[in-house]
Amino acid sequence: MTDIIKSIMVSIEYRIEKHIKSKSRGVIMFPDDFSIFGTSESVRKSLQRLVEKNIIRRIAKGIYVRPKISKYIGEVLPTVEDIAIAISRRDRIKIIPTGITALHSLGLSTQVPLKLVYLTDGAPREIKIGKRSIKLKKTTPKNLLVKGKISGLVIQALKEIGKEKLNQTDENKIYNLLKNEDPKDLEHDIQIAPNWIRIILQRNLDHE
Repeated sequence: MTDIIKSIMVSIEYRIEKHIKSKSRGVIMFPDDFSIFGTSESVRKSLQRLVEKNIIRRIAKGIYVRPKISKYIGEVLPTVEDIAIAISRRDRIKIIPTGITALHSLGLSTQVPLKLVYLTDGAPREIKIGKRSIKLKKTTPKNLLVKGKISGLVIQALKEIGKEKLNQTDENKIYNLLKNEDPKDLEHDIQIAPNWIRIILQRNLDHE
């Protein structure tokens, strides 16, 4: 590597580091965020050197963060859920937790899923995050039309539980959760839910 190339690489690394430090800790970053500073290869190498200097952490392939610092536990890395949301924003796609992921998000299951499964209108794929992973499953547009964050999760959670296995305890929990949903969003989501789930949602709405 010539002195000129070395100088260019140092300059790119310096500008990337300065840019990273101008942001709040905990912000999830991708190589494309730094495309204005150099080629994809020079950005990749600069990020790798910043990892080696402990400026940032590589939390998955092509995903980086400058961790938050807690005086009690030290570095605090983003959750896998945070990473999934960051990926959806980067790719401009919609995602909705489904299956066990939806149940856990609502507190209806204590089981922590190793694989977080999301429905999406983007490309299907799986992203490894240490021992856990994010799986994006292509779905129909109708499944992504929900407006309510809570009611959307509830619909997916109920699908996972199943009509025959739903008990009164879970339904009571769902009722309490839906109290925090915007009634207009809930009314909208009732219309696009499967029939048996629509009845449950409507029953909870009628309690208001």
